Amino acid sequence: MQNKPAAPTRPLTALITGASSGIGLALAHVVARHGHDVVLVARSAATIETLAGELSAKYGVRATAIPADLRDPLVPAALAETFAGENVPVDLLINNAGFGMSGPFARSNLKDALDLIQVNIAALTELTRRFLPGMLARDRGRIMNVASTAAFQPGPNMAVYYASKAYVLHFTEAVSEELRRTDVTLTALCPGPTRTRFAEVANLQNTRMAKSPLMMDSMDVARYGYDAMMRGTRIAIPGVFNRLVALGYHFAPRRVVTTMSRLTQENR
Repeated sequence: MQNKPAAPTRPLTALITGASSGIGLALAHVVARHGHDVVLVARSAATIETLAGELSAKYGVRATAIPADLRDPLVPAALAETFAGENVPVDLLINNAGFGMSGPFARSNLKDALDLIQVNIAALTELTRRFLPGMLARDRGRIMNVASTAAFQPGPNMAVYYASKAYVLHFTEAVSEELRRTDVTLTALCPGPTRTRFAEVANLQNTRMAKSPLMMDSMDVARYGYDAMMRGTRIAIPGVFNRLVALGYHFAPRRVVTTMSRLTQENR
């Protein structure tokens, strides 16, 4: 039997999408604090270029900003080509980019819904597929897909968003099982309500969800998610209450779950 090659001594490189704010921003700090080089992807060039400079100065890592909009279907392939061209392997892939939209589906903006599917589902899937083979070839890698506790239930008035997160959860679990005999793992991070700009962007500021006293801090979510990813945990739900709620969805009647979900999306 051949001896397994020693792991490289170079710093790990993490690709983080949606790194300009919220959980993605917190993850960028957590990852860099652990000494990993980071490649930051987000739409706002100025924001992530400033962030890259801060991370490099504060943690002594190599931080690179790549302004890109994952609503564009061509972006995932372009990102993969960039890494291939520079011969930089991605050791940690954090698919955090995503957004929500609220309101009855029949009155929703179709382009917004399709953009949501492109970012939350299609781009995440393509990036995973493009970087996973390299990790398997090196027998080393971690992928974290940011889902949500929304993944465990239907979401009236946020139907497309909730469905997209269910996809992320089930996709991650399935591929993780396929890789169970390797040293490459997938983690679905499923945060509950978190203090970010998500509610503002999705027009949910006055809902019961946005005003929940159980809101978590994005940095606490990021630390929990990073640790779970590095352990290879398949499903990571930060917060005891969130874990209890996710578990409860399995036992409550589906009609009850759907009704309760609708109530959280309605204005107080």
